[in-house]
Amino acid sequence: MNFDYTPKVQALRAKLLEFFDAHIYPNERAFIEEVARNRAAGNAWVPTELVETLKVRAREAGLWNLFLPDSTLGAGLTNLEYAPLAEIMGRVPWAPEVFNCNAPDTGNMETLVRYASDEQKRTWLEPLLEGKIRSAFLMTEPEVASSDATNIETRIERDGDAYVVNGRKWWSSGAGDPRCKVYIVMGKTDPSAAKHVQQSMILVPAGAPGVTVHRPLHVFGYDDAPHGHMEITLENVRLPVSSMLLGEGRGFEIAQGRLGPGRIHHCMRLIGLAERALELMCKRTSERIAFGKPVAAQTVTQERIAEARCMIEQARLLTLKTAYMMDTVGNKGARGEIAMIKVVAPNMACQVIDWAIQAHGGGGMCDDFPLAYAYTCARTLRFADGPDEVHRNAIAKLELARYAAA
Repeated sequence: MNFDYTPKVQALRAKLLEFFDAHIYPNERAFIEEVARNRAAGNAWVPTELVETLKVRAREAGLWNLFLPDSTLGAGLTNLEYAPLAEIMGRVPWAPEVFNCNAPDTGNMETLVRYASDEQKRTWLEPLLEGKIRSAFLMTEPEVASSDATNIETRIERDGDAYVVNGRKWWSSGAGDPRCKVYIVMGKTDPSAAKHVQQSMILVPAGAPGVTVHRPLHVFGYDDAPHGHMEITLENVRLPVSSMLLGEGRGFEIAQGRLGPGRIHHCMRLIGLAERALELMCKRTSERIAFGKPVAAQTVTQERIAEARCMIEQARLLTLKTAYMMDTVGNKGARGEIAMIKVVAPNMACQVIDWAIQAHGGGGMCDDFPLAYAYTCARTLRFADGPDEVHRNAIAKLELARYAAA
């Protein structure tokens, strides 16, 4: 495995770092203040002018759709090449949208590239690639343990030349944005079929009759406006047959193709977030005096800084190995590594950010610093795309199978 940056990646990385220094870091406070003004005016969910302005600059700089390996639609980068770029973008939670590289749109676009019909691509993929609309992925449900996707209760029933969808979803990330125009919805088309071919995915226009967005779900007090994680009901939502993705019973197949890249992209961004937290921790502890000497000179602080560096490097190496395997043996061949990094990266980030919060004292818990929200993002990702327990189960089964075969 060779983790050296290619010349193309080196050039993009330099551009991204320059863009962050010029436009992202100086505007962190401005973003928070604009969202606060919008909220005070009664509409926290409108897109921020700041991000929309920076999108234009990002496109002009050639920093657009970097996640997409298709060279005609995106940057044509492998997972391994994309990793250091996603890490940079992850240093500020709202920054990926500036480059059209934000979840869940990246996963949804990859799904459409792989599985959508030409008509579906024209209707939904093209405006998503242009950044003109946003999307959401509706899988998790409040009434069942959705970590086991076979529990999904939403029904997608054929009725002549249409499908009728009924169900209740929550944690539908991105659905709070008024530009969100399409949902990819997972539901059951045939509950009597074999366990993993009962499910299908269908494209639902956000404004379709019968779709109701009930509320944003708060995460440790944050509503994540203007992005949002919404609770949504679909009541007798009638859709043309052409709305089905790939075909009935192909939901699990699509999910496996979608979730591999989505999971590793989260991990790449988390490493950047942890790096940022460690950087802030080192600066803060070097500047503050406690008990007659800099906080950085305290043994406990030095131990935490050292341990944070070890943990970040370990997580980065596992992420790069996983990306390499996805590129060389495919998502299925790398399923063990994908599961491992999905456990390792969020837990690592939570610990590093927690230490950084502790080093900032009371300031670490408020929004004067980006750490409280960073922790919220990292902790959330121990659930998103499957909770730790599910991934640990998968890792253990793969490990046990090695010895059973022997």
